[in-house]
Amino acid sequence: MLHKGVSIARPQRWDVPFGQDMSDEDVDRLLQTPPFSQMNGNAFSASCSLPDILRNDTRINRYQTGDLVVREGDYGDSAFLVLRGSVRVTLESLSAEALGRTETVRSSWFRTLSQMWKQYRYPEVRHYARKDRSSSVVGSRMQGDSQRVFLQDVPGVLNEFQTVALTTGEFFGELAALTRSQRSATVFADSDDTELLEIRWQGLRDIMKRDHSLRDHIHQQYRENSLLSHLRETPFLSQLPDEALQEIVRETTFESFGSFEWQRPFKSELLNADPAERILAEPIIAQEGHYLNGLILIRAGFARLSRKRGSGHQTEAYLGKGQAFGLEELAYNWSEHQQISLLRSLRAVGYVDILRIPTGLVEQHILPTLDDFQLESARLRVTGWQDAANAVVSDRINATEANDTAMLEFVVDQRLMNGTQTMIINLDRCTRCDDCVRACATTHENNPRFVRHGKIFDRHMFANACMHCIDPVCMIGCPTGAIGRDVDSGTVTINDLTCIGCATCANSCPYDNIRMVGIRDDDGAFILDSDQGHPIVKATKCDLCVDKLGGPACERACPHDALIRIDVEQTDFLRQWLSR
Repeated sequence: MLHKGVSIARPQRWDVPFGQDMSDEDVDRLLQTPPFSQMNGNAFSASCSLPDILRNDTRINRYQTGDLVVREGDYGDSAFLVLRGSVRVTLESLSAEALGRTETVRSSWFRTLSQMWKQYRYPEVRHYARKDRSSSVVGSRMQGDSQRVFLQDVPGVLNEFQTVALTTGEFFGELAALTRSQRSATVFADSDDTELLEIRWQGLRDIMKRDHSLRDHIHQQYRENSLLSHLRETPFLSQLPDEALQEIVRETTFESFGSFEWQRPFKSELLNADPAERILAEPIIAQEGHYLNGLILIRAGFARLSRKRGSGHQTEAYLGKGQAFGLEELAYNWSEHQQISLLRSLRAVGYVDILRIPTGLVEQHILPTLDDFQLESARLRVTGWQDAANAVVSDRINATEANDTAMLEFVVDQRLMNGTQTMIINLDRCTRCDDCVRACATTHENNPRFVRHGKIFDRHMFANACMHCIDPVCMIGCPTGAIGRDVDSGTVTINDLTCIGCATCANSCPYDNIRMVGIRDDDGAFILDSDQGHPIVKATKCDLCVDKLGGPACERACPHDALIRIDVEQTDFLRQWLSR
């Protein structure tokens, strides 16, 4: 007998508003404030009206002098509009201490060796009472339910560093929000009555769709500040004359595919889904069999390159920031005077930003600069793809191709191409001696920063250790900026002093590589919150032993050469190491 299932309302986008305290009065006030007062409300749909967007996708934040709004190097997903007061944008980089981060100082050889006999009896021992914080250039205070980090000496910062003031009606942070790139500057409040409207990227996106003036303004900001530099970093564009590059800058279009918050459906739905379901869930950027309408450059994120094989799809590669799609087909059509369709598909893995350069400009400015060798290489690659597409599909493929395909499918399906320092363990060589775990614990408060557990491909384990991702979604939403990326090394680290134990980073990490741990005193007792008596927890994860000589202790300690930290984007080296 079938039992009738429980019925619930389908979850909707605005079930949880961005600002829980937004009132009708706040929305009415915003509608009378530029630029919203200058927008045509009739251009918005009834299901996504401008008042609805303001009510559900924005919130009003109030700041005191010195409060940090955004920090240089942080990742964020919201933009800001100054409603009242003013903020200062730093034109020079502040110190790590001024941003509430730790300055990486490498230990001496003696100090590194002394850790071997200077271990605490208990894990995660802290000595906060002994630390002198009086000299810190930042402090923290509560603002409503949130904790704010602020500069203690604002006049000193203004005297020492160049800044520019932003006042009522000015936007900032929109480019980083829409591209999920690092904040290019630090912004702090310049007056005690500063009031900012924070707009999450979904609302900003929807407003840009309906209001051309805001969209054009933001796109122009990107063209002026970032696009030219991005194009110059692309190898086949770097030698173009300035006039040609400027024309390409004017005509290039921006497009986005996939979910900006890809980690949420990945953890809840896609991680354990059937591989065929995963690939079908990926938005198509360019489809096999269709004609290409421009050269595609990956601006941010990752894309899967695949072709049809039988009733399914075979992954051939994955593309990341700075890589191009379609150049070979465009070069072939131009040199051979033919019009072939795409021989492979490009799909968004998670979230992808692309730049599309019109075909006419590619043929006018880019293809004539390719030499005979480059054109012949493009022709041979296209011919090879055509031969593969026209071949009779066999149930049997050679072992090397099968293993390469399986490896690529595994890496893309598990989103492991995001890692720049992924820990891989050869299970045939590993004897389970746990020397790697003990070495990590010795280096980190008697508690290892990784778990010798993880996803397994063939005879290799991709362990639960921080991968120091290209797209570090763990950094988004940290209220104090305690988790951040070192500008020089690229290492993602956590400042233990400013971490408040909110677990935002741990919940955001799609790979479960961040652990929340209780901290103790010298006697092994948990350190408690003085107000409520609850144990204080901190976020912990692998920091690549960034302050130790010799690199990651786990890798150095393995006696059987079974463990490595590797950049998964280096597919040739990855393939070589996995096939040992």
